[in-house]
Amino acid sequence: MRQILTGTTAAKGMALGRARLVQPSRYLVDTRPLNEDEVDVELARLHRALETARQELRELRGKLHGALAREVNEFIDAHSLLLDDPELLRGLDDLVRIGHYRPGAALKKQRDRLAAVFEAMDDPYLRSRKEDVDQVINRVISALQRQTSREERKLAARVGEILIADTIAPADMAHLAGAGLLGVVASSGSPYSHSAILARSLDLPMLVGARDALSTIHDDDLILLDAERGEAVVHPTAQDLARYRSWQREAAQEGRRLATLANAPTRTSDGVDIRLLANAEMPADIAMARLRGADGVGLYRTEFLFLRQKGLPTEDEQFNAYRDLVLGMGGLPVTIRTLDLGADKADAAGLVLRGEDNPALGVRGVRLSLRYPAVFTTQIRAILRAACYGPVRVLVPMVTQPDELIAVRTLFKLARQELKRENVDLPEKLALGAMIEVPAAAINVRALLEHADFLAIGTNDLAQYVLAADRGNDALDNIYNPLQPALLRLLAYVITEGRRAKKPVSLCGEIGGDTNFTALLLALGLCEFSMHPSQLLHVRDRLNALDHGVLRAQAPRILRSRTHEEAEALLAAITG
Repeated sequence: MRQILTGTTAAKGMALGRARLVQPSRYLVDTRPLNEDEVDVELARLHRALETARQELRELRGKLHGALAREVNEFIDAHSLLLDDPELLRGLDDLVRIGHYRPGAALKKQRDRLAAVFEAMDDPYLRSRKEDVDQVINRVISALQRQTSREERKLAARVGEILIADTIAPADMAHLAGAGLLGVVASSGSPYSHSAILARSLDLPMLVGARDALSTIHDDDLILLDAERGEAVVHPTAQDLARYRSWQREAAQEGRRLATLANAPTRTSDGVDIRLLANAEMPADIAMARLRGADGVGLYRTEFLFLRQKGLPTEDEQFNAYRDLVLGMGGLPVTIRTLDLGADKADAAGLVLRGEDNPALGVRGVRLSLRYPAVFTTQIRAILRAACYGPVRVLVPMVTQPDELIAVRTLFKLARQELKRENVDLPEKLALGAMIEVPAAAINVRALLEHADFLAIGTNDLAQYVLAADRGNDALDNIYNPLQPALLRLLAYVITEGRRAKKPVSLCGEIGGDTNFTALLLALGLCEFSMHPSQLLHVRDRLNALDHGVLRAQAPRILRSRTHEEAEALLAAITG
């Protein structure tokens, strides 16, 4: 019988396939107490399952390439660290050896215990880490049950399948997409989560918040995932299938139309030129950016060099990567962001501080770089050497106050002097910019502009800090919204102050590539967008249809909004 499940669209599109349920949190757990003579055998089973889970993560890491690296590998690293956490492992062993819990029951009890600890935390970022614990423990439970049951389904998708799950980790989504996954229906999650961002990058339709999905859908049910309407149709009718075929034809036609925009100018309907830049970190991103007509790279993430190996990358390793980036863009400007580690991005070399009480507000970004001046100087030298091959700007992450920019400039000056003594070719000048992702930096932006040559707004972190809401926490969907008036006013202020100082301002957060917010950003005065290369043509198309003058004239009305619902309604009325 036909059923419709509603949810929130995380990534648009449609897909038709067979349901493949992943319910690790609902596995049947044997709660019978262990006999004393069973303890050692069951402990061995538990340890094998833990090692299987670790091996799965290592294999996933080895399979990821290109644009997936940063958003995915940091989560694999976080999950790997959890699997090696002494407190977690000791607690599991004690539950089995002393409490006589069977491994599955011990895992479930440990998960519930840790979840309660995280949920009790005041900090929204740390509270959201409960999802990582769930995903790690569930992976071990899955591995444990596969040891005794060949019929137990693995977390893998075959061609023609739609994943139905509570949540899905970014690493698993990347792996399954490569195996032919068609779409995802999640019973929880947020459209601003890392998994949702990844789904959009992969053009993988995704629905979140479909509360009854796991209890309503069964394995091998035929599912029409309609992430255009925000629904999943179970056992679709002939009429539903006809609608899907029609969408396929229209999507193919739209794809061909968008392809013609690859070399077209980015210009509003009233003739205002806008710059579209690409966020990148791997050669595949650069190739896509060139293919789709990017005006340059607005954000090149350098931390992938530190995350993918155990030791620190050498100066030459970094130089080669930056040089290839500059040459790959063929003379177009490139913005290299200095090392941005910390919070949920922990390197294997041990730069990131372990055990910080609040890592989201801890030693991260430029704070970490300045803590290790020798490591930072190695990166600076590599950037200076690469900047001889084409136009380069340097972007400093997590800036809070002017003295950080002053310290960075000093290190660049000293590195330049060293390289001159070594007779190394150097660029005449290198623009230094500040990333605006800390509320203090936005509020005190005038002082920063005295020391910065340009600004780049990182809305992902800025929104979280301004709203005190983690973007991956679906319980805070009504709070974490880019249309919140407080955030809009702060964005408008930063853009206005940059223009007043006659210094470029770009935006490289997730909303920069989301066409739902293109008109809003244009209204606030933004003329330089940076985004994942896959979104370039969509945003260019949207900008071509917008009237810059009309939107700018309406900015004061938008900024007077008292709620995000009011701002959304006003923007919809303005753009028709």
